[in-house]
Amino acid sequence: MAHNIAQDIALLVRFGVENGMLGEGDDIVAVNGLLDLLQVAEPYDGLLPEEREESPAILGRILDYAAEKGILPDNTSGYRDLLDARIMGLLMPRQSEVARSFWETARNRSVEEATDRFYKLSIDSNYIRMDRIRKNSYWPAPTEYGDLEITINLSKPEKDPKEIAAERALPQSKYPKCLLCVENIGYAGRLNHPARQNHRVIPLTLEGNPWYFQYSPYVYYNEHCIIFNAEHTPMQISQRTFVRLLDFIGQFGHYFIGSNADLPIVGGSILSHDHFQGGRHVFPMEKAAVEQVYLADAYPGIKIGRVKWPMSVVRISGQDKEQLVALASALLDAWRGYTDEAADILAESAAEGGAPVPHNTITPIARRNSAGEFELDLVLRNNRTSEEHPMGIFHPHANLHHIKKENIGLIEVMGLAVLPGRLLQELDEIAGILKGEWGADGEWNKNEHPLSKHAEWIGELLTRYGSSLTGQEAAGAMQREVGLKFAAVLADAGVYKRTEAGIAAYDRFMEHMGFRRV
Repeated sequence: MAHNIAQDIALLVRFGVENGMLGEGDDIVAVNGLLDLLQVAEPYDGLLPEEREESPAILGRILDYAAEKGILPDNTSGYRDLLDARIMGLLMPRQSEVARSFWETARNRSVEEATDRFYKLSIDSNYIRMDRIRKNSYWPAPTEYGDLEITINLSKPEKDPKEIAAERALPQSKYPKCLLCVENIGYAGRLNHPARQNHRVIPLTLEGNPWYFQYSPYVYYNEHCIIFNAEHTPMQISQRTFVRLLDFIGQFGHYFIGSNADLPIVGGSILSHDHFQGGRHVFPMEKAAVEQVYLADAYPGIKIGRVKWPMSVVRISGQDKEQLVALASALLDAWRGYTDEAADILAESAAEGGAPVPHNTITPIARRNSAGEFELDLVLRNNRTSEEHPMGIFHPHANLHHIKKENIGLIEVMGLAVLPGRLLQELDEIAGILKGEWGADGEWNKNEHPLSKHAEWIGELLTRYGSSLTGQEAAGAMQREVGLKFAAVLADAGVYKRTEAGIAAYDRFMEHMGFRRV
């Protein structure tokens, strides 16, 4: 049966109307734009099927048609994504309309309803590709710190070799300056920069300055959002950071917000543009209890505590935002200059012929707690390297790189592991070893085998579990063991270890701050 492209155009426009993307008369404009883009002479004039489909299903057929007709330069995921965003861009309301509708809803109804509607628009427009995100593997993993969260990221498609070659041939472009800049709204994209015709943002004010709010196209948790500076300015943790975080929580009390650290190794993937991440999700770290309380006479209205967590967290909370900002700023300033050689913590190191290299910074997270107070979790970070640990003393050590080698950023700090897609098949194959499917030849132990990076771990697992587990037992064992590996990853990233010596070193810093144990 021949593909009826005119009908699919009509189905997509109906989807846009029914989901509030297109207002009265906008459907005609959208149909005409799609007819032009897809080189179709006339619109569909028959009855549409009653059955409703989500936009990705309709888009998939339209993109297949575009490939057949040569509208796509090549039928690869990169070119399909570029056209996908262009198609959905023809159904999108203008940027000004989205922003106006958001703030009208927030004022007249609630900010929760405003974010609900904006999140739905981001999904309906296929900006958030839920069809891909649903492929991600996710499970909770019990540890001594509570259930950590594990996700294996399968949502980003692998690039075709032809695309990679085409990318190399592209001229260098400085527009937009980065993936976060506001100029991405409506941008057509290129093979090495995603198309954003279906992208919209919400303007807001933090600390009296213009910022923007958007959702992440690859959400790792519910309503995963990005809040970014209107200016393309580098990441920096300072007193202003805490003011901005609490300002945001004052406006969006149903969300958390946090920042990656501002130094390499312990920082995020984009240090060139000041931004935060937030969302509507309760992370394992938020659930972790305060195991030691401290008092500070200079901040009588603020609670201070050490969190039972593999990384080193100072939790402060109270109703007085100014006191919280003052305390967080004092802690940041003290930490930046703090050295404790017995705990491997040096504030800075000498640079040849230049300024000293700083090592200490903080990963901050803000939220409203269950008592309705403002709460800040301040995670102490240090990015020193050594001969033994060239990727970072407080970074996943080499024995854990077979599971997690990348930087430990904000999301991982809070207890959600984002692991590479390769692991899904590898874990399944290791489960097969525990079920006895591989025999005793130990082929996985050979250097050229994909599982050889896991060889030591597999040996430990065989000692612990043997090789006669059922399928369910093996799958459960792998999930538990990955959780324990992630707990070890976080422990490596913690500046103060959860040992008697480590807790004593943590207390030395608290004493340095003028805090006393209760």
